[in-house]
This record gives sequence, C-alpha cells and structure tokens, in this order.
Amino acid sequence: MTRHAICFDLDGTLVDSLPDIIGSIRDALAEHGLRVPDADDVRPLIGLPLEDLFGVVAETDAVPGLCDTYRRIYPQRYTDNSTPFAEVVQVLTALRERGYLLAVTTTKRSAMARDVVTALGLSDHLDHVQGTDDFPAKPAPDVIEHALRTLGAEGAWMVGDTTHDIGAGQAAGLSTFAVCRPEATHDRATLAAASPDRLEESLLPLLDAT
Repeated sequence: MTRHAICFDLDGTLVDSLPDIIGSIRDALAEHGLRVPDADDVRPLIGLPLEDLFGVVAETDAVPGLCDTYRRIYPQRYTDNSTPFAEVVQVLTALRERGYLLAVTTTKRSAMARDVVTALGLSDHLDHVQGTDDFPAKPAPDVIEHALRTLGAEGAWMVGDTTHDIGAGQAAGLSTFAVCRPEATHDRATLAAASPDRLEESLLPLLDAT
C-alpha cells in the first residue's frame, strides 16, 4: 500500500527561528565591515540559498567569506531564541495518527537541519529531515523529491511560509499550504500571488484539509 507524505519547510513554518537566522546574517555582515541592513529588509530573503541571499545584500566577491562566517556564527546561536510554533506538535501528532509520513524539506543543509530539529524536540514527530545538499534549491522540486524517494511515499502536501516553498510544491505536483503568521517571511499578498491551495495564519487548518 502506498503511503502518503506531507512535506514541511522548517524555518518560519515549524519553528520560530527567524530572529536567530537574521541575527546571524547581520552579525556576519558586521564582522566583514559591510553595511548591515535592517532586520525587516533581511526577512523577505530568508528561504533563499545562503549564497543567493548574501548576493543580494553584499558585493559578489564578499559572498564566499560571508557564507563561511554565517556557518560559523549560526551553529553557536541557533537555539538562543528559536522554538517550535505553539500548534506544531499538536498538528504533527494528529497527522501521524491519520497515517501520514512527515518530512522536513528545507533549504538548510541536512546536517544543520537535523541539529535544529533535534535541539528543538521535534525529531520524534518526523519521519525524515531532508536538507538541500548539492542540488537545486526551492522553488525547484528536488528537495521534496529526495524526501519522497527516501520515504518511499507519494507526496500529498507541501507546507511552507515562502513563495519558494509553494513553487517547489507545485513543481513536485503536491497540493500547497501557505502559512502566513504575523512574523511571516513573506507577507499575505506575496504568498497569495503564488496561488497556494490554502493560505492560513497557522498550521491548524491543515487538519481540516487532510
């Protein structure tokens, strides 16, 4: 019997981690003596590959060094302010009880994503954590397809808080659920323009959709 899987973005979707990510980006820029943008200017860029993100906010020749610095800083602080969103454990538990396999599909590298999931107590609620390792990042569907192959499952939903997540889910042939909280990475109008199947303010309505 074919199992069905639901794929979740990590940052901004399952975990409230943007302050630690944005802080690490801004600290990396400061360490290199570069202009440090406001946090609100960095927020919409979260979800891009790190190289692309720094390519937007800094000169191209500074990008490799900035990526290295970020990858040194972030692991030292990624649990300072990050926590799962309030409804996450409830939703993951209910979906598993309905027979779904659950995967994280994130632009983070797999090892770092597993560290975050473990540190924030979500490992036991997930069947697989798939990062973006040497293949195209969202909105390409590769991270979703890797996760589904590993699980041996058919994809049902892609759940995320950015247009990159929605685009990846659509490219992979999944239904798409966009979550837009007050602290969202992409605002409601931006997410709506990506035409998700559902656009909600928390993950709880996913239980009505599955």
